[in-house]
Amino acid sequence: MFREMRRDKQLLSIEDTVAVLSRCTNGVLACSGDEGYPYAVPLSYVYLNGRIYFHSAKAGHKIDAITRNPKVSFSVIDEDKIVSEKYTTHFRSVIAFGKARIVEGDERLESFAALVDKYSGNQPEEAKNKEISGCTQAHIIAIDIEHITGKEAIEFVKAKG
Repeated sequence: MFREMRRDKQLLSIEDTVAVLSRCTNGVLACSGDEGYPYAVPLSYVYLNGRIYFHSAKAGHKIDAITRNPKVSFSVIDEDKIVSEKYTTHFRSVIAFGKARIVEGDERLESFAALVDKYSGNQPEEAKNKEISGCTQAHIIAIDIEHITGKEAIEFVKAKG
């Protein structure tokens, strides 16, 4: 169903792919937008329990698109260093495909707490807990990953030996 990566020597291991998803702080969600146009939107996320989670307003283009068609892709760029003398970049990236859904109950609380923790820095626990318990204006969306690949520049592959 999903294509194999053409340059398989540059394929990241699943462990390295998960590490990239875990350390990045933003990515791009792509879905089927209005009138068949692709809709790609940058957002903050957390990778937790093998899923990607993000928050969203309860109304808008993103929710409308996901409701119409839950099939999405999500990509992150971990590194992208310009190498001007070679007219290229040294990069590391991940792309995931899956189905998006609104989460409820314990899954919502756990994933929202993970989002707050990831983006709250050194804020006091009391403030974090207040944010989690007081936010009723947002959905938490999960992407149940069906296929995922990571890729890096051949220069990174060669440097590993």
